[in-house]
Amino acid sequence: MAVESEPKTLETLTLDESDPPVDGSALVARALAAAGVRHMFGVVGIPVTAVATRAVAAGVRFLAFHNEQSAGYAASAYGYLTGAPGVLLTVSGPGCVHGLAGLSNAAANAWPTVLISGSCDQADFGKGDFQELDQIAAVKPFVKLAVKAARVADIPPLVREVLAVAAAGRPGGCYLDLPSDVLHETIPESEAAMLLAGPANPRVGQIRDPETLEIENAVSLLRRAQRPLIVFGKGAAYARAEDALKKLIDTTGIPFLPTPMGKGLLPDTHELAASAARSLAIGRCDVALVVGARLNWLLHFGEPPRWSKDVKFILVDISKEEIELRKPHIGLVGDAKRILNLINEEIKDDPFCLGRSHPWVEAISKKVKENAAKKEAQLGKDVVPFNFFTPMRIIRDAILAEGSPAPILVSEGANTMDVGRAVLVQNEPRTRLDAGTWGTMGVGLGYCIAAAVASPGRLVVAVEGDSGFGFSAMEVETLVRYQLPVVVIVFNNGGVYGGDRRSSDEITGPYKDDPAPTSFVPNAAYHALIEAFGGKGYVAATPQELKSALSESFSARKPAVINVIIDPYAGAESGRLQHKN
Repeated sequence: MAVESEPKTLETLTLDESDPPVDGSALVARALAAAGVRHMFGVVGIPVTAVATRAVAAGVRFLAFHNEQSAGYAASAYGYLTGAPGVLLTVSGPGCVHGLAGLSNAAANAWPTVLISGSCDQADFGKGDFQELDQIAAVKPFVKLAVKAARVADIPPLVREVLAVAAAGRPGGCYLDLPSDVLHETIPESEAAMLLAGPANPRVGQIRDPETLEIENAVSLLRRAQRPLIVFGKGAAYARAEDALKKLIDTTGIPFLPTPMGKGLLPDTHELAASAARSLAIGRCDVALVVGARLNWLLHFGEPPRWSKDVKFILVDISKEEIELRKPHIGLVGDAKRILNLINEEIKDDPFCLGRSHPWVEAISKKVKENAAKKEAQLGKDVVPFNFFTPMRIIRDAILAEGSPAPILVSEGANTMDVGRAVLVQNEPRTRLDAGTWGTMGVGLGYCIAAAVASPGRLVVAVEGDSGFGFSAMEVETLVRYQLPVVVIVFNNGGVYGGDRRSSDEITGPYKDDPAPTSFVPNAAYHALIEAFGGKGYVAATPQELKSALSESFSARKPAVINVIIDPYAGAESGRLQHKN
């Protein structure tokens, strides 16, 4: 009877110089490089340190973080910005668990992301091995596919599969588990080369174009509408649909409303932009073409009272399940760019345009001008101590002065993000990253690092509340270590929403002398944190100080933190979601 031999390792192998051994770590690295992966994010340690070092040798840039959570957010944003899955590498057990933050963020936002984690030796599973966890079970709620390499030869096809599935259809997360024994197992170079050259066998199906009649019906509905509106989101941005959208809007004269991360697909300054008249636009439109945006909480579920009870939705989404869930008047399944091109082709033979004098266009335009004038009057005042509007106006003007290519903006926080969404201007696609569909706080520094490596040559500017900054503040060392062109602007108002906001009857009990649950150390020196690592820190409490800091840091394009001191009572609790607190 043949006896199966033990897996070979580098320690036990007799070398054949004509066919040298390749271990699992090297095979992972080479499989990623062969699949086109150019960047990877993560935290190294047992058993994956060799995977990272060999990935670098194979031509994959590894961005080493302090925390898997931030690295995961970076990987998810990288997937959005590039269209290629962002890859996160973690250690076993707690490393995998920390990585779930990025994986779940990717799932909620529909961004292609692959988590690769080491795991304990397969023979020792169930015995209480080092950092043991059933990681396949742990990741399942957040992924499209979770697979484990049971032997070294499994690695190349599984790497190809998770990358393909993550980007297919509605993008999302996938997981690859790499047991420690598999990473140490070896195969001859000749076998490794054959496996690396092998065909992928991904579980990926092709999405058919909508039927011609479906496109005709959608165009007919838009043509007959009295108050049409085009709504688009980050799904349209991910699909690179900006040119098709511009053609549709310029041809038909239909006003448009971007969701927060759809901003910039068409310039915020476009004459048909309805953002400043949002309530009017969604409250009175009779037909809404929604492209790459879900009718979730960000769009009030597409329901009254924010929307008219009679509005007819034309929903464009890559996911058939999403359309079945929302039950629109017309659902068009497919890639946003492809479907918009089909709509444009259908309109071309029988064009229509609302025109600037159309009552609906005039009503939107009038409300936009009224609201913009009110906002500019509010922004025009130099308020010191700073409220949120004065520094936000100064930041807006500094970003706009950079011209094109525009800086990529990263924004998080309650008041800081809400005010920034209304004040900061996006004129180019995929230049805004924020808390997104899941309202995730702590994404800031990870997103900054992803943006800097995904879009080399662009300045990255983060505008964050002090609470949001605190989630990932240690990653300023990562900015300095890699010398990334990132300027982090911290709105420092001394806490979550601001300082101590308790009423007198709430300050009771044995711990009444403790700081409020929402408050931080007043006037914290956040700028000093980056200085500890050799970066540049600024503190700004006046308009001139802020202008000077922005001018110097933007010109230098080096890692910097600007600590903007805000009146602790300037904001509102929970930003614009007070009703949910």
